[in-house]
Amino acid sequence: MDISVTARPAAAADLVFLVDLYRRLEAEMSAIHPMWPRADGLDEPVEESFLDWLRDSDARIYLGEIDGYPLGFILGRSRSLLVHEAGVRVAAIHMVFVDQEARGVGVGEVMRDTLMDDFRSSGHQLFDGYVLPGHRLAKNFFESGGFAARSIIMHHSDLADGGRRILAHYPSPAES
Repeated sequence: MDISVTARPAAAADLVFLVDLYRRLEAEMSAIHPMWPRADGLDEPVEESFLDWLRDSDARIYLGEIDGYPLGFILGRSRSLLVHEAGVRVAAIHMVFVDQEARGVGVGEVMRDTLMDDFRSSGHQLFDGYVLPGHRLAKNFFESGGFAARSIIMHHSDLADGGRRILAHYPSPAES
C-alpha cells in the first residue's frame, strides 16, 4: 500500500491540529529539557501564538500530512542577517515536529524541503535550524538536509538546581 506524504500551508482552520501537535512536541521536549516550554516553546495561549505566526508575512507554518491527515508541523521565519552586505535574509526553522507514529516515512523531510522552497522563491539562500543540545534525532534530521552547525549558544545558571526550583512555583503552559 502506497502512502502519500505532502506538506501544505497551515491556515486558521487548522488550529485544532496545530495545537494538538504542539502539545505532543511540548511533552516530548519537556522530558528532554524541563525548561523548554518557557525558554523555547510558544507563548500561551498557544492558539494566539499560532495565529500571530499565521498573520506574520515573514513567517510560514506548514502541516505535514499522510494521506491528507496532519501528522506534523514546521514553523519558519525570515529575518535579517547582520552582515556586511545589506539586505541579506536568513530563513530560520524554529520548530519541527512529526508525530512519533508517523516518523521515518519522510513527513519531516517533505515539510522542511517545502518550507525551504517557499523561502527560496522569495530570494532566500541562507537557512538556520534550531536544535537543542542532546537532541540527536533533530540534529540528524537537519544534517540529512545539508545543514551544518555554525554556532552553539551556551547557558549558565548560578542556581544550584539550574532554575528548576523557581519554575516549580509557576504552572506549566499546559496547566495555565
